[in-house]
Amino acid sequence: MTRLPSPASGTPSASGTPSLREEILAYYERGGENTRLAEGAGRLEFWRTQELLRRFLPGTPARVLDVGGGTGVHAAWLAGDGHEVEVVDPVPMHVERSGLLPGVTARLGDARALPAEDTAYDVVLLLGPLYHLPERPERVRALAEARRAVRPGGVVVAATINRYAGLNDTLRQGNYFRPERRERTDAVAADGRHLPSADDPDFTTAYFADPAEVPGEFDAAGLVCEGQYGVEGVAWLMGDVDAWLDDPERREAVLAATRRIESEPSLLGTSGHVLTVGRRA
Repeated sequence: MTRLPSPASGTPSASGTPSLREEILAYYERGGENTRLAEGAGRLEFWRTQELLRRFLPGTPARVLDVGGGTGVHAAWLAGDGHEVEVVDPVPMHVERSGLLPGVTARLGDARALPAEDTAYDVVLLLGPLYHLPERPERVRALAEARRAVRPGGVVVAATINRYAGLNDTLRQGNYFRPERRERTDAVAADGRHLPSADDPDFTTAYFADPAEVPGEFDAAGLVCEGQYGVEGVAWLMGDVDAWLDDPERREAVLAATRRIESEPSLLGTSGHVLTVGRRA
């Protein structure tokens, strides 16, 4: 496969591998990924991502490359299910933590230049890297690297943050009524580019994608897009969702309702995150 040009954001390291932006590294070194998906509404994202992946992954044992796998929140249960899991992540602290998990190996690396042999994996997951690649050539490069690393017929799953997730979330929190936050939020909704700010410390440099553009990026990377799935649906915006998730019966109702609308085109963009599933032909 033809290599794409070096990415515009981030500075290549001495080895030629793209490096992570300093503000993104600093954000993740705060350690928020240790607990984000284990509490509050983050549990909805975790459980729905888990059930979707279990639906699309091949039977065990599959060889899974978890690119941008963080502290191993998904690698842990994937290994527990019987898969052979390797985490590649650009944050040293993430690699250290995920590498301690039973059945998981981990090493430093960047989604745009994977330290992986051709066709070595049954599944490649990108459950975070596309968040932090604002330029389309960079995202296509990461997807092309995933295609290179997965075997013919293998599965590639990528997560994106939805274009209007910030607008919906700031409305939910009440921050949209602060003029400075409204101006920034409206700007992100216009072009998807989120920049860090002292007034908005909850996230870092990121790209919020229109779900409709992602299949085209899969196609440009040589992947066949097979479907898109809203992870949290509209439930994450409901004020009582934390309490609903605490109650096993209501939690199952929320998951079932979210599952019902997961691929409804008119509602796909209301979810905080979307999973796009593709395959190497």
